[in-house]
Amino acid sequence: MSGIEQTQADAGKSAPRYVLKKTVAMVGMMGAGKTAVGRAVAAKLGVPFLDSDSEIETAANLSVPEIFARDGEAFFRKRETEVISRLLDGTAGILSTGGGAFLAEVNREMIGARGVSLWLNADLNLLWNRVRHKDTRPLLHTKDPKATLQALYQVRVPIYEKSDLCVLCAPKITIDAMAERVIEMLLSRPDVLEKHDA
Repeated sequence: MSGIEQTQADAGKSAPRYVLKKTVAMVGMMGAGKTAVGRAVAAKLGVPFLDSDSEIETAANLSVPEIFARDGEAFFRKRETEVISRLLDGTAGILSTGGGAFLAEVNREMIGARGVSLWLNADLNLLWNRVRHKDTRPLLHTKDPKATLQALYQVRVPIYEKSDLCVLCAPKITIDAMAERVIEMLLSRPDVLEKHDA
């Protein structure tokens, strides 16, 4: 018996069983919470959590900033497309993609054909508050990182708006509550997620 099918002793009833039919690609800006929220969603659904950046880092034995520095962004984007394609072919799960992944038409088409895209929509102030103290964002290694983030935001939001689904982020909402919002949104698409009460 799997963990999701085991009885919840404290509730006195069986936990709902979720059936994820397609891989959900989490898209959005750096700092939107794709990895943290994606990991929480995967745990709640009892499905694999995948992270395209982590997969690229493992394959290259380098961090994303190191790959950018050594090989350039174009090289990184090519590897990113290869990795996303491979992950979409595996068991349905929650896939956290890099902030720039959804910008490439080839990736959008791939995700649309073989999975579903879900945009974590966070406003600029929230994003800046989350990323300003981190040095792991190679695109923000500029003289004015806030202006750079704003420029990226203005270019990328119209593309993120092409996502299949969208969940709004809020400053004071917990990761757990965001995960519940995402699951609620996924349940609005029976071709993506179904819940069966045991």
